[in-house]
Amino acid sequence: MKTLVYLASIALVFAATTLQAQTSKQTSNKDKLMTKETIYQFKVQDLSGDTFDFASLKGKKVMIVNTASKCGLTPQYKDLEAIYKEYKDQGFTIVGFPANNFAGQEPGTNEEIGAFCQQNYGVTFPMMDKVSVKGDDMCEVYKFLTQKSKNGLQDSEVEWNFQKYLINEKGELAKVIHPKTLPTDPEVINWIKS
Repeated sequence: MKTLVYLASIALVFAATTLQAQTSKQTSNKDKLMTKETIYQFKVQDLSGDTFDFASLKGKKVMIVNTASKCGLTPQYKDLEAIYKEYKDQGFTIVGFPANNFAGQEPGTNEEIGAFCQQNYGVTFPMMDKVSVKGDDMCEVYKFLTQKSKNGLQDSEVEWNFQKYLINEKGELAKVIHPKTLPTDPEVINWIKS
């Protein structure tokens, strides 16, 4: 009888230990899910030097695009502004990041970039401080956009000016769009409308 009680006690201790380990693992997995990175964790400076908090975009679809003033793709500013105006009241926005990473095609200061965008394309969507979108000095937003370990979707490399990153309403990376694909491409518009 004592042996039976002893074996039952061991079985209970084992079951309790197993249950505690499973609960701990589930809590750990929940913590990992809760700490998944989103675009909302970032605060950056805009062209005027004011703080832009991505958390202010919660619930919106967002296109993030690296821009340049002296690129063959610069006319995409026109299409970017057009889709921004058309869909900005329907839960969509664009955030531009001027960058001088490709053939020195964005040499201007923030003030010069702002004036260029306004005078030539009437840009009204938010434009951020000039940053680096690749290399050792890559800004934190682009580390998130290009590293699967941070965005949970895919690794990518910014290939050229006007590469587009589409962010869903939860702040998660949803798609990467090639620089030469126009902002008005059906793939982009269908995503905005979906």
